[in-house]
Amino acid sequence: MTPFAYHLARDPADALAALTAPGGNTPLGAASFLAGGTNLLDLMKENVARPMRLVDLNQLALARIEETPAGGLLLGALARNADTAYHPLVRSRYPLLSAAILAGASPQIRNMASNGGNLLQRTRCYYFYDTGTPCNKRSPGSGCAARGGLTRLHAILGASEHCIATHPSDMCVALAALEAVVHLRSARGERQLAFADFHRLPGDTPQHDNTMAADELITHIELPPARYAAHSAYLKLRDRASYAFALVSVAAALALDEGGRIVSARLALGGVAHKPWRQPEAEAVLAGKPPEAAHFAAAAAVLLAGARGESVNDFKIPMARRAIVRALEVAAAGTPGPACGEEER
Repeated sequence: MTPFAYHLARDPADALAALTAPGGNTPLGAASFLAGGTNLLDLMKENVARPMRLVDLNQLALARIEETPAGGLLLGALARNADTAYHPLVRSRYPLLSAAILAGASPQIRNMASNGGNLLQRTRCYYFYDTGTPCNKRSPGSGCAARGGLTRLHAILGASEHCIATHPSDMCVALAALEAVVHLRSARGERQLAFADFHRLPGDTPQHDNTMAADELITHIELPPARYAAHSAYLKLRDRASYAFALVSVAAALALDEGGRIVSARLALGGVAHKPWRQPEAEAVLAGKPPEAAHFAAAAAVLLAGARGESVNDFKIPMARRAIVRALEVAAAGTPGPACGEEER
């Protein structure tokens, strides 16, 4: 492991100053924020990330979960994933988010992982972690070893010739469907970024996972006033029942009128692209329709338009199509209650 300096930040201003202070950025690596460390420490152990300074954020007052004046919810960036998933307001108003978080990782990791860190986690592409293989995300311009390789977990949407990696988060899929807003802070001030604009597709610069500036800090994630508590579902298809990343995941949410027709819908996919995949055009297909399988299939066709596999992962396309229909059927029937074991932390 590359030697590094350590700084325990006192407040956000101190953290930002330490991030950009001289000596933290070298050809070996940039200074990094440390929260739960559940992804960063793995990357450091594998020599994929080599920060010269770690700025510990855990003393910052950014772990609260509280209501907003508009009736939404403000999630502190340092709130742990488990605390977020089990928070009474999250469970009652945003069960889709709770279900997505609880579908990810393991209880031990959820107890450590932070909300802000979840947004910033890196891909789990095998070739990204293997420093003996070329990877444009790890070493820009070196090539993409995944192409023609083991692509079972890789993208079917939004990929480029330079990268076919996927974003691994479950939480982010729900946040995309719920139209969250990310609050950022830097020495220049504060700004808010729509969740749809936070992560990016690889294009010709796959080393950039998101649109944050290098000197910014996530302080909060804001959820708009709840609309989909009664009819939402998170469906995750994976190789194992726990501690496995999604082959395909679906966050589905519906608002129904008194006659049972769909007023509005929200759909996002995980495990299929470099970012949570959402297309408002697919949601618009459902507006005003009865919640029936034929309409769900029509929405799936729009959401998956242009999907293309890499031979090994061609199965993801029909899998995603069926998963979208199934998730919407579950959501239409009513938000499921906690699954067996979810009450235990």
